[in-house]
Amino acid sequence: RMKAIHQEAEVKMKSAIEHLHAELKRLRTGRATLGLLDGVTVDYFGTPTPLKQVATLTVVDATMLMAQPWDAKQIPAIERALQKSDLGLNPTEERRKELVKKAHEIAEHARTQIRLARREANDKLKKLEKEHELGQDDERRALEEIQKLHDREIDEVAKVLEHKEKDIMTV
Repeated sequence: RMKAIHQEAEVKMKSAIEHLHAELKRLRTGRATLGLLDGVTVDYFGTPTPLKQVATLTVVDATMLMAQPWDAKQIPAIERALQKSDLGLNPTEERRKELVKKAHEIAEHARTQIRLARREANDKLKKLEKEHELGQDDERRALEEIQKLHDREIDEVAKVLEHKEKDIMTV
């Protein structure tokens, strides 16, 4: 019975980690194409001008577009145009911080699932001890094993989150 409880807790905790990975992968979805910027106009010395006429536009990777203005003084106007475009495009630093915040929320959900699995396993073990199906020493050892499993999986969440954060914040 103890082994089954341990295995069940482990499966639930591993499932939380798998879910974490899946959710974090989806965090930066949506292929970036220059076509997204076709309708964006910049206030260029008082004249609404298409973005592609004031900057060189390139696709950096699947999730990032880059606008290199020919005149650096136009950067604030380009940032305003992108924010007003309602395309969900933000100048990178702000957007990356939003993504990091979302990653932290996803990681917290995973930690909550892991803690829940620990609590369920501990409750089952305590019930077995109370019903005298398990000795106190065995219960204590089993609770320690569940705690070790919990700590290992919580550490894994921290590692995965740290890696994702670096990925997001690296330009």
